[in-house]
Amino acid sequence: MATTAPVHPVDEVPPVRQLAAFGLQHVLAMYAGAVAVPLIVGGAMKLSPADLAYLITADLLVCGIATLIQCVGFWRFGVRLPIMQGCTFAAVSPMVLIGTTGGGLPAIYGSVIVAGLAIVLLAPVFGRLLRFFPPLVTGTVILIIGVSLLPVAGNWAAGGVGAKDFGEPKNLALAAFVLAVVLGVQRFAPAFLSRIAVLIGIAVGLAVAVPFGFTDFGGVGDADWVGISTPFHFGAPSFHASAIISMLVVALVTMTETTGDFIAVGEMTDRPIQPRALADGLRADGLSTVLGGVFNTFPYTAFAQNVGLVGMTRVRSRWVVAAAGGILVLLGLLPKLGAVVAAIPAPVLGGAGLVMFGTVAASGLRTLAEVDFKGNHNLTVVAVSVAVGMLPVGVPTVYAKFPDWFQTVMNSGISAGCLTAIVLNLLFNHLPGKGGSTGDEVASEPKAGAASA
Repeated sequence: MATTAPVHPVDEVPPVRQLAAFGLQHVLAMYAGAVAVPLIVGGAMKLSPADLAYLITADLLVCGIATLIQCVGFWRFGVRLPIMQGCTFAAVSPMVLIGTTGGGLPAIYGSVIVAGLAIVLLAPVFGRLLRFFPPLVTGTVILIIGVSLLPVAGNWAAGGVGAKDFGEPKNLALAAFVLAVVLGVQRFAPAFLSRIAVLIGIAVGLAVAVPFGFTDFGGVGDADWVGISTPFHFGAPSFHASAIISMLVVALVTMTETTGDFIAVGEMTDRPIQPRALADGLRADGLSTVLGGVFNTFPYTAFAQNVGLVGMTRVRSRWVVAAAGGILVLLGLLPKLGAVVAAIPAPVLGGAGLVMFGTVAASGLRTLAEVDFKGNHNLTVVAVSVAVGMLPVGVPTVYAKFPDWFQTVMNSGISAGCLTAIVLNLLFNHLPGKGGSTGDEVASEPKAGAASA
C-alpha cells in the first residue's frame, strides 16, 4: 500500500479481506475466555438459561465496544495498540460472593460502576509508575503471563473443565492435530497464510471435529437472530460498601495485569509503552468497566490470550484488533452468530492455545535475555517472582484460608508475580547495598530501558 510518509506497523490498515481474517482469528482465540466469566457468575447465581444467554450477548457486545475504544481511541482514552478486551477473571470470586450473598446482580453492577470510575481516576497515577517496570520486571511479568495461561490451553486440550470426557485420548489427539496444522501452516505456507495459521488450524480442526462427534450446531437453531442489551436490564444498581471495597481491590489487580499486557504488546509491536499511553489505556479500561456495569456485564481488562497471537503472527496493526472488536459487536447483536462460534470444541482451541500462550512466555525470555545477570541479584528477582506467580497456578487452593482481599490479589499469578518483581527489583537494585555491588549500575540500565520495555 503506497504511503506518502512512513507509517508505523501498528497504524497500518491492511486490505479488507486481511482485516476480516486476522480479526476473526483474534475473536476465536479469546471467545472461550470471553464467555467464561458470565457463565461462571450466572451459573453460581443459578440464573435461568434465558438470563445466561442475555449475560453472554451483553458481554460480547461490550467486549467489542471496549476493544474499539482501546485500539482506535478518542481523546485521552485508549492505548492505541492491538489489545483485545475481555472480562477479567480476577473479579469472578468477589462477584460470585456479592451475587449470592450480598445483593444479587444489582449489587455487582453497582460495585463494578464504582470500580470503573476509580480506574479512570487512578490511571494517571499508574502511568507515572512505569519507571518501576524496567526490562528485568517486564520480562519476568511477560514470562509469568505466558506460563500462567498454559494450564488454560491444557484444560481446553483435554476437553474443557467439567467435561464428561475430560482427558480422553481423542480430545488430546484432536488438540495435537490442530497444533500440528498451525505449525505446518506457519512453517510451509505463503506469508499471508502463515499469519492466519491459528485461524486455519481452528477451521481445519472444526472440520475434523464435526464428523467425529466432538460438537454439533444444534444450539444455533435455538438462538435468537437479534439481541439488544438494554441498560440496567436486571434492575437499578445498588451500592454496598463491602461489595465496592472488594471490587476496588479487583480494580488494582486488573490495572497491574493490564500494565503487564500493554508492556508486552508494546515490545512485540516495537512501539514502547510510554507513561501517557499507559494512562490512556487504563482510562479506557475504566470507561469500559463503567459501561459493563451499565449494560449488564462485568469489569474489563486487556486479554492476555491475544498477546501471544500478536507475537506469533507478527501482525502488529491495531486496526486488525479493531476489526475483531467489530466482529464481537456483531456477535453481541446477533446471537445466532455467537452460537456458531460457541460450537467450536474446546480441544480445537486448546491446540491453538498451546502455541499462542507459549509464544507469550518465549517473548518474556527474549526480554530477559537483554538483562545483565552477572555480579548482581537479578537472577534472584526472576526466580522468586516466577515462583510466587506460579504458586496459585500450580496449587489453586494455596490461599484458601486467607482473607478475601488477599485471595483476590494473590490468586492471580500475574498480579502476584508482578508485585513481587517490582518489590524485589526495588529491594535489590534501588536501595543502597551493604558493600560491593549496590545495584546502582543495574538500576541505571532499567531507567534507560523502561521506555524500551
